[in-house]
Amino acid sequence: MRPGGLPAYPAHGRGGEKLASVLGMRFLPLAAAAVIGLGVLTTGCSSVDKAQSCIEANKVISETGAKIASVVNDPKAMEQALKDGADKLEKVADEAGNTTLNEALQKLADNFKKLNADDADQAARTAQKVATDTAQAIKSIAEECT
Repeated sequence: MRPGGLPAYPAHGRGGEKLASVLGMRFLPLAAAAVIGLGVLTTGCSSVDKAQSCIEANKVISETGAKIASVVNDPKAMEQALKDGADKLEKVADEAGNTTLNEALQKLADNFKKLNADDADQAARTAQKVATDTAQAIKSIAEECT
């Protein structure tokens, strides 16, 4: 296992160890942002319903990002994690009574649906895109929930 809970890539002349290390470094800040974001999201929300939506949004984003990161070396599992993550994001988006939360979650779900992980190299690129998109969603949600 690599830092951040990422499995090491098999070294097939593709620099797998280095790639796993880089991906591990990319997801550590994401995990830290999610933890910090949870505190910001829960303390800044003005109503109980909005607070619950903020908590749920952050939870599903964090869980989805972690699941995708954990299967980065298994393209089939990543494809399933992307699908499952998009479904969960859409469910929370539908339940969010706040337009901004709904839009941020739906946008992330839509982005996940467009991604694919046909092979190990594509899975690594997809994981990087997930990290970037997730960070943007966390930022949008944190702005709405503070």
